[in-house]
Amino acid sequence: MDRNKITKNDMSLVTKLFKYSTAEKIPFSFMYGERRVNGIPGEFAPVVKRELIDSNMVRYTIVGKNSEGLEITAEYTEYLDFPVTEWIVYIENCGEKDTPILSDIKITEGTLEGTSPVLLHGNGDTVREDGYEYFYDNVDKELVIAPDGGLACLEALPYMRLMFKEYGINIAVGWPAQWEVGMKPSENGKGVDFYAKQQRTNMVLKPGEKIRTPRMTFMGYQGDETRGRNLWRRWYFKHIIPKENGQPLPPKMILHTWKIDGGPEFCRCTEKNQIEAIETYVSKGLKPDIWWIDAGWYDCDMYWQTTGNWYPEPNNWPNTMMPVSKKCEEYGIQFLVWFEPERVLDNTYFGNMKEWVLDCKPEHKHNYKLFDLSNDACCDFLIEYIDGQIKKNGVHLYRQDFNFAPLDTWKYNEAEDRIGFMENKHVQNYLRFWDALIERNPGMWIDSCSSGGRRNDLETMRRAVSLHYTDIGCGNHPIKQKQHREMFEWMPYFRAHTMSWDRDGVYCDWDMQPADKFAFHCAMAPAITELIEYYDNDEMFEVGREMTPIWRRAAELMISGDYYPLTECRKSPEDYYAMQFDDPAEKKGFLQVIRNVQCAEDSFTVMPFAEENETYEFEDMETGEKFTLSGKEFAKGYTVNLPKRTGRIWFYKRG
Repeated sequence: MDRNKITKNDMSLVTKLFKYSTAEKIPFSFMYGERRVNGIPGEFAPVVKRELIDSNMVRYTIVGKNSEGLEITAEYTEYLDFPVTEWIVYIENCGEKDTPILSDIKITEGTLEGTSPVLLHGNGDTVREDGYEYFYDNVDKELVIAPDGGLACLEALPYMRLMFKEYGINIAVGWPAQWEVGMKPSENGKGVDFYAKQQRTNMVLKPGEKIRTPRMTFMGYQGDETRGRNLWRRWYFKHIIPKENGQPLPPKMILHTWKIDGGPEFCRCTEKNQIEAIETYVSKGLKPDIWWIDAGWYDCDMYWQTTGNWYPEPNNWPNTMMPVSKKCEEYGIQFLVWFEPERVLDNTYFGNMKEWVLDCKPEHKHNYKLFDLSNDACCDFLIEYIDGQIKKNGVHLYRQDFNFAPLDTWKYNEAEDRIGFMENKHVQNYLRFWDALIERNPGMWIDSCSSGGRRNDLETMRRAVSLHYTDIGCGNHPIKQKQHREMFEWMPYFRAHTMSWDRDGVYCDWDMQPADKFAFHCAMAPAITELIEYYDNDEMFEVGREMTPIWRRAAELMISGDYYPLTECRKSPEDYYAMQFDDPAEKKGFLQVIRNVQCAEDSFTVMPFAEENETYEFEDMETGEKFTLSGKEFAKGYTVNLPKRTGRIWFYKRG
């Protein structure tokens, strides 16, 4: 199987991925009162429009309306350069009366054909050490997968791989809330019966109201799981990841200074100390791509969780944050600022807008409430207000957090005949809000966060990247290795910290140790935050100056290359960890091996990807060592001898 090319056999798989044929056979169904509606039947008088979106995508839009004014619009997108199909359906009440109850609204309902099905799926970001786990389940019984709390990646990952004996399918759910995927052996024995949906729907639509389904994405591939993984990565980098001024997003080195004078988070950040820090970093040879200000910059009385006053704390920022933005622009640095507009506290600017604040269940002990984005007027206000703050403060990159699980709040505030409507409208307006910010601020992209990576579904990732994919294990290297394994596979542009929490071979949460070379090795990702404070000694800066070029060279290959995980990630400090990236077009890559802090074996042999008919020229940028191996030698395994708590990266060219 040629890993470098999309073959005719790959593209032929589109016919198996819920390909559009007729309006009646659209893979969509719902309960309309007491009867089931499948596809867009003839009574809706469907009309089909075909358009070429660009040279790589064709879209079919199928619209039908019944005599009661219920309009269904299905959008089917087929990619012409990858074996990928996508579906989304909108339902609108164009009539003058409330609709009957709409319920159990399924998208991509049907049979995926093949034998011996196995499902690879994960538990997402659990905000515990057991997160980012993989599971392989035989589909010999019914499987139902859903997240928790109304957050797309909490306790379930909206990315999965269904592997048949004959071929495989990468599947992604685009729904930044409470989705559900179900599958079971088909009754005819020919494959898997599959469906996806917003988990909870039982609602009337009032005149003029419109809802939508999750967007479902399917990629077929021939070959093994490695090929499926890397076709997904190539498609993702080409079609999904946000562009920066129309160009592919490059590696980003990030710096910040925080907890100044013992202050919590960024509460003591001021115009003066931020400008001083930027100038110091640059003068000492560490110029970041991004300058980061996180939670606490707003009026919060030194308690960053007081969310709702989205304007700079006036004592710290008498001139807004614009002077810091200007200083960043002087050095060619992007200015990133944290917001969390959906979670509000009483007696704040947002919290006092009572008509737009949803109460939680009385038994909830916290005081946080949900800003009601299911209300169009609320969303309109939010667009204008946050866009205004972006412009007033010179924000280049918008970072949005969401430390709130909204599902219980939606349940508490919905009527029995409106189940799921509030969630659906919130999702629509959340995406509309982001789209408006991007449109109004050319060149800006968004960093998605939700106590880490709890809301990183594919619909969100079309507009954002994840610069903080978890709140767990940031300095616990084996846990981070497990997390990176999943991120490289599905959401391959992300950031890691050079944190270390290990002391004498033992990890303890937030036992912050100085950033050293080992911390850099364990933080290799397309974006990196170097945790070197501007007031640190020159020895610390020297580590950064030496390791930054190594990271950047590796990061470029993490974006352009195919990914090969070479060791099992068990979150164990007793393991070796190894990975490889290989750019097939440029014929270059790197191999990295890490010996963790409690690993007993002095030597370890990895089995890398290798082109046996080529010659590999290796270079270790840390030691200056260079050597050559034939592809046949390299393919037999590469043995390393490393001390505990060290890592090595060997860059190579082949030909």
